[in-house]
Amino acid sequence: MYFESISDLLRMSGHGPYVWFCYGVSALVLSILVGVARSRRKQAEQQIRAIVRRKKASTSSTSQH
Repeated sequence: MYFESISDLLRMSGHGPYVWFCYGVSALVLSILVGVARSRRKQAEQQIRAIVRRKKASTSSTSQH
């Protein structure tokens, strides 16, 4: 193992705070991107459903006349 203890792993020869901060920022950014992607997908699905409903409504109303 490269580090002899968990404490050494966290300190990383004095670079630990920078390294762990960067990991944290990266995890935060990735989480935000996943959340935004899910939100946009949900919005797109709702818009598609609305379009389909309108088309069905317009075809059923025109077929009755």
